[in-house]
Amino acid sequence: MLVQVLSDRTLEPPAPDAVRAPRGLGVPVLLRRMSGPVPAVAAGWVAAVGLAVLLRPEMGLFVALGLAGGFVAGLVGVGGAIVMFPLLLYVPPAIGLAALSVHTVAGVTMVQVAAASLAGMLGHLHHGAVRGSLVGTLGGAMMVGSLTGALWSRSVDGSALSALFATLALVAAATMFLPAGWRSPDVPADAPLRFNRTLAFAGGLVVGVLVGMVGAGGGFLLVPLMLYLLRIPMRPAVGASLAIILLAGVAGATGKIVTGQVHWPLALALVSGALPGAWGGAAVSRHTATRALAHTLGVILALVAATMWWEVLRS
Repeated sequence: MLVQVLSDRTLEPPAPDAVRAPRGLGVPVLLRRMSGPVPAVAAGWVAAVGLAVLLRPEMGLFVALGLAGGFVAGLVGVGGAIVMFPLLLYVPPAIGLAALSVHTVAGVTMVQVAAASLAGMLGHLHHGAVRGSLVGTLGGAMMVGSLTGALWSRSVDGSALSALFATLALVAAATMFLPAGWRSPDVPADAPLRFNRTLAFAGGLVVGVLVGMVGAGGGFLLVPLMLYLLRIPMRPAVGASLAIILLAGVAGATGKIVTGQVHWPLALALVSGALPGAWGGAAVSRHTATRALAHTLGVILALVAATMWWEVLRS
C-alpha cells in the first residue's frame, strides 16, 4: 500500500508554482528582462534622441560627438573636454555647419564634462576604484579653483584660451610617456592609499583655475598630477579623477551658466551622448592594462595639442 501511494505521488504533475522557467532565452524570459527600469529608461533615451534628431538633424552630430567624448572620459579618467573642445571647434565647419565660438564651446563642454564624469564615476565606483579621502582633498580645491577660473574666463580673449588649452594638453601628454618606474605600482582595490594632502590641495587649486578658464573638467591634468606628483596608482587615479571632475565640472558649469555662456540645446545633445558613452568607457577600462591606458591618454593629448597649436599659429 505504501509503495502504491509513493508511486502515485511520483506520477502527480508538479504544482504550477513549482514549474521552473526555462534557462534559455525564450520570449517570456526576454520579456521579464526587458521589464526593469534600465531598459525603460534606455528606451526613453533613444526615443528622445530620435525626436531631437528628427526636429533638428544637425543635433545627431553633437549626440555622436558627446558619445565619443563620454567614452574617452570613462576609459582614461578624463571629463571628455580634451576631446570635445577641438571636435566642437573644427568638426561643424568642416561639414558645412556654422562655426562655434570658443566661449560657446567652453560653456557647453563644461556641462558635458559634469554629465560624462558622473556616468563614468558610477561605473568605477561599483568596483571600488574611487577613494573618498583623495576625492575630498583634490575635489574641494578644484571646485574653488574651477569656479574662479570660469568666472574669470569671460574677460579673456578666445585665442588666448585656445593657446592655454593646447599648452596644457601638450604638457600632460608628455608626462604620460614617462617611464613606468616613475609611477606607483598598482594596488588592490581595498589597499590603503597614502598621499601628501597639502600638496594635493595646492595642485588641485592650480589645476582648477586653469581648467575652469578653458571649460575643461581637468582630468587630462589630474591623472598626470596624481600619477607622478602624488604617486597614486593608475586605477585609483582614474576612478578618483572622474569623481573630482564631477565636483569641478558642477562648479565650472555653474560659473558658465551664471555668466550666460551655455547654449542649452547643444549642451543637452552632448549630454545625451555622453552618458551611455562614459558608462561603456568605464567598462572597457576595467579590462585594459594600466600602461595601455596611460599611453592611450598620452596619444589623445598629443593629437589634440598638435591640432590646436596648428590652428592657433594659423590664426
